[in-house]
Amino acid sequence: MAKKEDSSVEAKLRALYDLQLIDSRVDEIRNVRGELPLEVEDLEDEVLGLKTRMDKLKSDLENINFEIGAKKNLIDEAKALIKKYGEQQKNVRNSREFNSISKELEFQELEIQLAEKNIKEFKAQIDQKKAVISETKERLSERDAHLKHKKSELNAILAETEKEEKALLEESIKYQDKIEERLVKAYARIRNNVKNGLAVVPIERGASGGSFFTIPPQVQVEIASRKKIITDEHSGRILVDPILAEEESEKMQKMFAKL
Repeated sequence: MAKKEDSSVEAKLRALYDLQLIDSRVDEIRNVRGELPLEVEDLEDEVLGLKTRMDKLKSDLENINFEIGAKKNLIDEAKALIKKYGEQQKNVRNSREFNSISKELEFQELEIQLAEKNIKEFKAQIDQKKAVISETKERLSERDAHLKHKKSELNAILAETEKEEKALLEESIKYQDKIEERLVKAYARIRNNVKNGLAVVPIERGASGGSFFTIPPQVQVEIASRKKIITDEHSGRILVDPILAEEESEKMQKMFAKL
């Protein structure tokens, strides 16, 4: 009966370490991608922002040109009125009519002066907008080229790793199904709380993998016996003996090679 129990614990330890190797391989693949997906996303947002800015600047230019056209029409109308009032002034009957027409002429002259001033200001705005458009266009071209390069880089990495990652994630689920739920939950909790996502580690040089804290010889013997699941008192990681770790690593490497 005891022998069956020992075998069951060893099977759980092997399954847990296999699961760790699979998940670590997924981590490696994702680390290769690194920050690239976020970088691409940020570049896409920046390019979109620059395009929106370009559209706004072009719309502003159209509005300014419309305003210039309106002011030019106003000048033409004022000049036509000046000519009309000039003819009327020649035929006035009294000083009151003359003064009234003179005020109209003066008003139209002021309208022309104001419109010409506005046109000058609008043209200065156009020059300013064109300078910003040129700068934005240059920036957009540079960012767009950088985005295409990063997308190409990401797509190349995805093409290399996407199939393997998908297969590994499927294997991860299969191995989780082999392990009782409480152990899977414990594994996930430890994995989320420790550096590099290593929840199951072998003993290396008398210490748990990735740790400098020495494991007492008696505990090492217990771990090697594979009769119960033992965790590192310092990190909380599940510990396996180096022989088991080596055997499972060789087995999983063969599996990885087939994916």
